[in-house]
Amino acid sequence: MRLGLSCWALILTVSAQAFDFGSLISNVQSSDIHNVLDMGKNMVKANENIDQTQEIKIGNGIAASILAQAPVVPNAALQNYVNRVGLWIALQSERPDLPWHFAVIADDDVNAFTTPGGNVLITRGLWRAMHNEAELAGVLGHEITHVVLKHHLKAIQNSMGRAWKEDLASMVADHQGANNTQSQALLKAYKAGTAVYARGLDKDDEYMADRQGMVLAARAGYDPYGLVAVLQTLESMGTSDSHMALILKTHPSPASRIERLKSSIGESLDAYTGGIDNTHEFTQLHQL
Repeated sequence: MRLGLSCWALILTVSAQAFDFGSLISNVQSSDIHNVLDMGKNMVKANENIDQTQEIKIGNGIAASILAQAPVVPNAALQNYVNRVGLWIALQSERPDLPWHFAVIADDDVNAFTTPGGNVLITRGLWRAMHNEAELAGVLGHEITHVVLKHHLKAIQNSMGRAWKEDLASMVADHQGANNTQSQALLKAYKAGTAVYARGLDKDDEYMADRQGMVLAARAGYDPYGLVAVLQTLESMGTSDSHMALILKTHPSPASRIERLKSSIGESLDAYTGGIDNTHEFTQLHQL
C-alpha cells in the first residue's frame, strides 16, 4: 500500500498549515481563566462532557507547561518534517479537524506526550531511538489515538471529579470575581493534567492506542509494524537505562505491549507490510 503522487501532494498542502508552538505558550494567558470558568459553569449546569473548544484550551495549557520544561528542538526542518508526517496520519483518524501540532522537544528521556486537543510531543531521546519513518508513523499513530479517544481528557476529569465542579459552582454562586480565585481554578485544571502525565494512563488505554496506532499507520500507507519495531528497541534498552525510567513508570512494559499486539492484531495487518518503511528525509534529518 504505497502513496501515489496525489497523496504526497496532499501532505505538502497540509504542511503549509502554520506551525508555531511559541504562540501556543503565549496564548495561554490570564484571559483564558474566564474561558475555563465558563467551561466550569457549563459543566455544573448541564453536567455534560467538555466540548472540543474547551478540550483544546485545556490541552494547550498542559502543552505550555510541558514546553516550559523542555522546549522545542530549534531545528525548523525537523519540526516541519514531523508535522507533515503527523498531520497526514491524523487525517486518517476520526478527528481530522482538530488543530493538530507535532514537535520534537529537547528532552533526552525516551518518551512521547499527547495533550487533549491535538498536541503531540516526541522527546529527542525517542526520536534518536527510531530507525525509519515507519517507526515514527507508528509512534505518532499511537499518540494520535490517545487524542481521538480522549484518553487524557477523561483521565483528567476522573482525577478532578466532583471537586472541580463544586469549586466552580461555588465561585459562580458567590459571584467571586477576584483574579486570584479564578487563577487557582485554572491552575487546578492544569495541575490535574500534569499529574496524569506523571502517573500515566490506564494500561488498557495504552494497549488500545498501540492497536489503533498500527491501524492508522497502515491507513496512511506505512508498514504498520513500525510501532512493534520501536517497542523492540525499547525492550532492548532495558530498565538499566536511566532515560527509560519515566516511560517504564507510566506505560506497560514493552514486552507486554508486544505480546498484546501479537494476540490482538495477529496477522490481520500483514497485507500492509509493503507500505512505506523509510524515506531519504528521515535518514537525512536523523543524522543531524
